Amino acid sequence: MTQLQQLITIGMVILGTVLTRFLPFLLFPAGKPTPRYIQYLGNVLPSAVFGLLVIYCLKNVNLFTGSHGIPELLATALVVILHRWKRQMLLSIAGGTLCYMVLVQFIL
Repeated sequence: MTQLQQLITIGMVILGTVLTRFLPFLLFPAGKPTPRYIQYLGNVLPSAVFGLLVIYCLKNVNLFTGSHGIPELLATALVVILHRWKRQMLLSIAGGTLCYMVLVQFIL
């Protein structure tokens, strides 16, 4: 990359960051009510992202080879238990990831 290309790249990254930080405040000012569609998205997107994460993590599990999906099953069960117990998405994801990594690296 030339120096000009590096400067343009840095400028684009800065512009993208600034836009994503300030655009919501410009589109939805404090004095106006938030549109119902945006409120709806705020309610459903966290669960949708979590569901997408589950599908992505389990898409290549083969029950007929290797560890037969046991680490994935145990880690998924731990995620469900942690989420039902504490209702903290970050704790659920981190706990399941840690459990899976320990199972894959040291046990199974």
